[in-house]
Amino acid sequence: MNAHQPMPSDDFVARRDAGAGWHAQMPDDKAMLRAARDLTKDIAEARPAIYWPDMIGSALLGYVAIAAAILVDGALAKIAFGIVGALAFYRALMFIHELTHIHKNALPGFRLGWNLLVGIPLLVPSFMYEGVHTLHHKRTQYGTVEDPEYLPLALMKPWSLPLFVLVSLLAPIGLIVRFGLLVPLGAILPPVRKFVWQRASSLSINPEFRRRPPEGDISKRVFWQELGGMLWAWALVGSVFWLGWAPLLTAGAILSVTALLNQLRTLVAHLWENEGEAMTVTAQFLDSVNVPPPGYAAEIWAPVGLRYHALHHLMPSMPYHSLPEAHRRLARELGTSSTYHGANHKGMATLVGRIARSTMTPRG
Repeated sequence: MNAHQPMPSDDFVARRDAGAGWHAQMPDDKAMLRAARDLTKDIAEARPAIYWPDMIGSALLGYVAIAAAILVDGALAKIAFGIVGALAFYRALMFIHELTHIHKNALPGFRLGWNLLVGIPLLVPSFMYEGVHTLHHKRTQYGTVEDPEYLPLALMKPWSLPLFVLVSLLAPIGLIVRFGLLVPLGAILPPVRKFVWQRASSLSINPEFRRRPPEGDISKRVFWQELGGMLWAWALVGSVFWLGWAPLLTAGAILSVTALLNQLRTLVAHLWENEGEAMTVTAQFLDSVNVPPPGYAAEIWAPVGLRYHALHHLMPSMPYHSLPEAHRRLARELGTSSTYHGANHKGMATLVGRIARSTMTPRG
């Protein structure tokens, strides 16, 4: 048995796969938590030379591909460019996750640059994640009814999974309505404003979540980002009178695929087996998912470090470009018999199948 881990991961995995209540109040693996802290101190700094080119390059590729999909003739060419655009915008959008965790002084100007290039044009400005996603990482809120990003999907009805995924296709329409119609209405009618802020101002999946009023610096950012989103939504709708419906519908279809990809990734980011009880850090880790190498597919459907989602829950502030090295160090140090190994999974198909089977299991 590895010296760093008093209990073999085979026991955790067997209990997990048997649905035997492996999470919740499972004792924390202090050796794993200590190793995560001690082995990665030298790679914990965000590197602007990686962030900026990656984000800008992804966004520009997305715009070029979406323009090509609009302009070219032929269905196959449009589909090919559409796929490239959806994947490029997907990667560019995922930097919103990094914005919520990096230190405010780590990447000067990056939040503004991302919002101007990605967030506002795609009607997903950073305030919709900032101040929300961090609740998902709170020790006492993860997996509970107060977690905006948690639903016990594995314990719900079978029809809930396809509904959860397919509803994301409506995201572009919903965002245009939110910014183009509800924001100006909210400026006139306080009840509308309150509803929009509580129910339609966060990238959350928990229907019971109600966002609290903005406080501090984020209040100013909300105003300018909502104003920018409103003006851009009006411009998109107005473009129909100038360019016709085809460009807007093509762009909307591409961004619907982007939203679908993100929802599929969300579906397999956790095992979704907690029934609302507060969980230990180790339990949260094992309820989360790593899809480490070998294999390249996870880099496509879980970009910007999200293939190491369980590791991210151990070290939320670790920059995405350092997660592969952090994983290698921990895997090497702790070994395959450790708790750390228990969060590693083979891929999306395996995870979707696991959750689907769980929804079909009769429960008392």
